[in-house]
Amino acid sequence: MSKLQLSIAMGDYDRTRALFDGRVQIDGVDPVYMLLNPEEMFFRAMRSVDFDVTELSFSSYLVKHSRGECPYIALPVFLSRAFRHTSIYVRKDRIGQPADLKGKRIGLPEYQLTANVWARAILEDDFGVRPSDVTWVRGGIETPGRPEKVKLQLPSDIRIEQAPADTTISEMLDRGDIDGFMAPRPPSRAALANPNIGWLFDDPTAVAKDYFRRTGVFPIMHVAAIRKELADRHPWLPGALVKAFTQSKAAALQLLSDTSATKVTLPFVEEQLQAARETMGEDFWSYGVGPARRTLEAFVRAHHAQGLSSREVPVEELFHPATYETYSI
Repeated sequence: MSKLQLSIAMGDYDRTRALFDGRVQIDGVDPVYMLLNPEEMFFRAMRSVDFDVTELSFSSYLVKHSRGECPYIALPVFLSRAFRHTSIYVRKDRIGQPADLKGKRIGLPEYQLTANVWARAILEDDFGVRPSDVTWVRGGIETPGRPEKVKLQLPSDIRIEQAPADTTISEMLDRGDIDGFMAPRPPSRAALANPNIGWLFDDPTAVAKDYFRRTGVFPIMHVAAIRKELADRHPWLPGALVKAFTQSKAAALQLLSDTSATKVTLPFVEEQLQAARETMGEDFWSYGVGPARRTLEAFVRAHHAQGLSSREVPVEELFHPATYETYSI
């Protein structure tokens, strides 16, 4: 009997590599993997539904899902997670602390990007800087012009300007045309060479660790998702996918812990791994609804409060119901 052939789009991460190289198999599936960058993957998934299984922006998914318009249903597989205190760059000659951003202009590539939802939530919840307190300037990071992947209906007090057609928000930050920059990627190298440009938080790691200790939240950026009609046709498939993605992550963590010859081209890996576990626990990059509930609830609240989702979606509605309780050994 032949296996089900599926197209699977995902990033090239250590936590997905065991799937791509075949060390981990998906039960009953003959996969065709595509390792793509987020911009291409999310655009193709949202605009033309190119993939059977795909990594998705959590924010884009929630925008569409809250309206009942998403062709995909998410799985509790969190392929990208990151503390987004490093997503905010500022003109250090003007901005000394978060409160200084009030009344200022911040560039961003898309308003609804997941990283920006988290960064705005951090500014509002911890420092009292609301989204309506600044003017948002939308444009490309490296290339002029960039559209929102999904159409938005934002609150009337949110001010968004379009960057000039012939410039980028990196160039605007470098020239001083804007006061800040918020994105999942850093500004261009030319902008970063400017001595007046730097992170809003001088020690973002320390601020992020304090944030986690206070909230228990490790921000989720991307989820895995499957086309709804495919999941309906093959009820066994969502669980098989979660199982395989979980096994692939476990394989990555096992290699990361093998320090006889480090698998990461970076010094101090042992120390960083130990520090992560001391701060966040042994299962610091958990999959599954239960371990991530506090993070999921925080994101749903922030997303709706920022006017991005049409309703505050219950966590139980976010994921395929067959994946809430998964088999474990």
